[in-house]
Amino acid sequence: MKTSITRRTVLQGLAAVGGGCLPGAGAIAQAGKAAWPARPIRVVVPFNAGGATDIIARTLGEALAQRVGQPVVIDNKGGAAGILGTDNVAKSPADGHTLLVSLSTSMLINQFLYAKLPYNPQKDLELITQIAAAPVTLVVHPSVPAGNMKELLAYVKAHKGKLSYGSWGVGSYAHLGGAYMSKTMDADMIHSAYKGEAPMIQDLLGGQLQLCFSSALNTKPFIDAGRLKAIGVTGRERMEILPQLPTIHEQGVQDDAYSIAGWVAMGAPAGTPQSIVDQLSAHVAEIAKEPKMLERIRGAGFMPLMNSPAAFRENYRRDLPIWKSLVELAGAKLD
Repeated sequence: MKTSITRRTVLQGLAAVGGGCLPGAGAIAQAGKAAWPARPIRVVVPFNAGGATDIIARTLGEALAQRVGQPVVIDNKGGAAGILGTDNVAKSPADGHTLLVSLSTSMLINQFLYAKLPYNPQKDLELITQIAAAPVTLVVHPSVPAGNMKELLAYVKAHKGKLSYGSWGVGSYAHLGGAYMSKTMDADMIHSAYKGEAPMIQDLLGGQLQLCFSSALNTKPFIDAGRLKAIGVTGRERMEILPQLPTIHEQGVQDDAYSIAGWVAMGAPAGTPQSIVDQLSAHVAEIAKEPKMLERIRGAGFMPLMNSPAAFRENYRRDLPIWKSLVELAGAKLD
């Protein structure tokens, strides 16, 4: 006897049984999918411990550990402008147990600076979230007779070959932004690269430099004390810790070079399963609401973002040609 099974018959049968009456249904749906995380998560910070990126990574790691029920271990692998640690993540298994918290330097800009970068950030990294935007302040020595960006540009242009600007390293925003200013104003400013922001700021205070871009974490105490004069902020939004200081953009100087800002972000090895990326993104969205997380980000002079992978990818695509152009204009190349 031939039996006819119609769609209506199947639907009626499923309705009669009901999902709740099928013991082990959830387990069957998850068959072949290992639970994540199955062991402690390692978060690589490609910079030394104690810096702003490290502090933000540790705060995020603590919150993530509470949510996933596994330890989150911060692994500082500093060196070579973030290359060593970022490369370590790029070459790790794509199983969600190795993550990266780094800066736009190692995740985007280095591909234009280094001729032999051991990883390709566009191919070897999965973008999870931009944790925070990292704008910087533009400050000058008090002897510079400029109170805003347009006055500073006019001063720089009028003193060709006589001014110096500092940076915390070749290829840093401080270098690229200063080089852009020098080139566009035909100023022939002298670039002095330092090993970190602290010695750069000391020389600015001493008058060996006339100007520099630097993080608010380093400049705010001296701005407040009147020992440095603040000209503006990069990016398009004012900093919460310096609310009175206008952006360069709102001062009418709207070049992309000054409107862009670096960022702190989370990544993972390329090929990390979408299900894990989605879980991480959902956890980050909740962590973004926690006062402690927001306090640490703002305290570093950064601006909370904690955006989705899709938003991160879109911002990355938007920023990439601007950074590429800045590196080329500065003539910055490293081996």
